[in-house]
Amino acid sequence: MPGFLNLRFYVTGLLLFLAVTLSGQDHQDYFNHHHFSLADTLRGALRPERTSFDVTYYELHLEVNTNERSIEGRVEMDYLVLEPTSRIQLDLYRNMQVDSIMQGGRMLAYDRVEDAIFVDLPNRQQSDGVLRRMTIYYGGRPTEAKNAPWDGGFVWKLDKKDRTWIGVACEGAGASLWWPNKDHLSDEPDSMLVSVTVPKRLYVASNGNLREEVELDNRYQKRYDWFVSYPINNYNISLNIGSYVHFSDTYKSFDGEELALDYYVLDYNEEIAREQFKQVDKMLAAYEHYFGKYPFWEDGYALIETPYLGMEHQSGIAYGNRYMRGYLGGLIPRDMDWDYIIIHETGHEYFGNSISVADHAEMWIHESFTTYMEALYVEYRYGEADARRYLMTQRPFIKNEGPMLGPLGVNFQDFAGSDHYYKGAWMLHTLRGVINDDALFFGMLRSFYQDNIRSIVSTEQVVDYFSQYTKRDLRPFFNQYLRHPNVPVVEVRQNGNTAEYRLVADDAALTMPVQLISGNRSLRVEATPDWQKLPGKNKVKELRIDDERFLVDLELYSEED
Repeated sequence: MPGFLNLRFYVTGLLLFLAVTLSGQDHQDYFNHHHFSLADTLRGALRPERTSFDVTYYELHLEVNTNERSIEGRVEMDYLVLEPTSRIQLDLYRNMQVDSIMQGGRMLAYDRVEDAIFVDLPNRQQSDGVLRRMTIYYGGRPTEAKNAPWDGGFVWKLDKKDRTWIGVACEGAGASLWWPNKDHLSDEPDSMLVSVTVPKRLYVASNGNLREEVELDNRYQKRYDWFVSYPINNYNISLNIGSYVHFSDTYKSFDGEELALDYYVLDYNEEIAREQFKQVDKMLAAYEHYFGKYPFWEDGYALIETPYLGMEHQSGIAYGNRYMRGYLGGLIPRDMDWDYIIIHETGHEYFGNSISVADHAEMWIHESFTTYMEALYVEYRYGEADARRYLMTQRPFIKNEGPMLGPLGVNFQDFAGSDHYYKGAWMLHTLRGVINDDALFFGMLRSFYQDNIRSIVSTEQVVDYFSQYTKRDLRPFFNQYLRHPNVPVVEVRQNGNTAEYRLVADDAALTMPVQLISGNRSLRVEATPDWQKLPGKNKVKELRIDDERFLVDLELYSEED
């Protein structure tokens, strides 16, 4: 199979190029022990078979067989050719079967390599602005999640009344786990229709707005047609099937416009859900205060009860926190009362769904900002001191075991722990301390969000924007926190009656203000790699970092050392 061998060598070369040019060799060294397979590069790399076309629209038509745990249907895909091509790449897990691929009444030839489908077009298609449609017929038994949402797949459960209850979560694993598509984060359809047929005793809740609910002529099935009118990550498309009841509410924005709030819960949980979901109003107000109005206004906001903990499915957030405070009853200070899954997953509507990344290696943009939004929610509702107190509960989860930024182009997901959540949030909080001007800091966050709403961004774009906005070169700061496991260290040594300090970091160009506390005095110093004298008389053993504002380590050396 010479084509297969050429493909392998091409992808290997592309991976090496991406690793060296985009990530930097010192950063890449942290991942030398990782093995990236052909399947990884096929999923993660942007080859000509992917970059040559842009998907504008999907229609997903499915029939769900709840007894067999199988699905069958078709995907209609509209696309524009960007560069002349005679072959394109789609993706579908190898355990799913492709029945046929059609275009213009002709059956197309295709090859399957790992989880990729290489489709031979009927002729060399040109970049002529013509919208083309391709239809992929397929079916099978999709992967079942063992521990959703941390591993991807379908969840087939029974509710408390032993009735069918189905959900699907596939972030990381990819939407190609259950439907054929161009499974790369860089290409979001502008809109999408999800049409699902199930036994009529069941209800289907999905993303966007319900366009139609139709009982079929056979009288034992119903079809539910949901429509998403905004660009959407493929992994955000989801199905939720069960004995749902629907109730609704509205949120009035600061300018008086009303947002539709829709809730889909198991019928026996309606009363408790009505009470638990009252907090949505204050949360949406908090996020509007910091970033602006909810980004998918026309599609509405929805929470859908799921048989797994939760996921940020756009305009149809998966909710499985069992109507408890915090994270299944914990993880937040005892004197606070809010639902972690509602607050966190809704934050992703801003960072993750509205602002998205093109590569899983940059998931820190999704998770760090959203985790910091939890603290901003607390600050809006309870005050700044309580927000810092909440942030302090996250510090024990910071492990510093690997970079928060992964290698690009290989569908990287093997992060060391949850640092791209908690450490990332603390990186942003530390940046707030570095800037030391809340009007500037919050203006920067809001401006960045508004200037990039419903778009795809990169790490470089974030860093460049923040640097320009603050008129400070923040590249060394972000390089240290994102590309290296260790946080900066302030070293302090005793020199007679005075103390001297310096900054030690992997990025030699890093200098940053740091807040030190000596007794009841607060000392703000500009830490550099060079030794400097601390102002006044200080005893090294009495110094500490203001760790409510800075994620920086401190090492103290007495004269005896």
